[in-house]
Amino acid sequence: MSPEKLLEHLKSDASSKIQQSLTAIYDICMEQQERGIYDFSISTIAKLGCKRGVPQAQSIRNKTGEKYRALIQAFADSTSSKKKLKKFSKQETDWISEIDNPKHQLLIRIMASELKEAQQMLREIIPPKQRIDIYDHKHMISDQSFKLTDQEVRALQYLLSSDFQKSGT
Repeated sequence: MSPEKLLEHLKSDASSKIQQSLTAIYDICMEQQERGIYDFSISTIAKLGCKRGVPQAQSIRNKTGEKYRALIQAFADSTSSKKKLKKFSKQETDWISEIDNPKHQLLIRIMASELKEAQQMLREIIPPKQRIDIYDHKHMISDQSFKLTDQEVRALQYLLSSDFQKSGT
């Protein structure tokens, strides 16, 4: 059973307070799923949703928290099949899921998405197969790198001449 259908089924015969808690748990689990974090442990969901109406971890583990546990388990089950499919497709970000700490996983996923966005912007700015040459003058002989043109030499000579200095005052 999908988490959406289970949520509707659990809310059908529950009090309004339990319905609000179930909705909050559902929202937290959906956010976890959208972030690509497949940690649906009771303690994680309780920590993430403490200010949004999710019961404490101990309340979820109690006998009265069966509905909450069922909803969380539905998310865990639905993503475990997706997670297995994801292992077969080698992506650049598969290594992120190996990180144990969910906070670090989230930060790394954010950084990876920012990197991907920046790379996409570069692809848009620089057309494909366009050659960009950068001259840093490291391999030039020192005489060549400081050689002035005839016009530049004449301009400097004029600036240093007494004619220019007299006309300036």
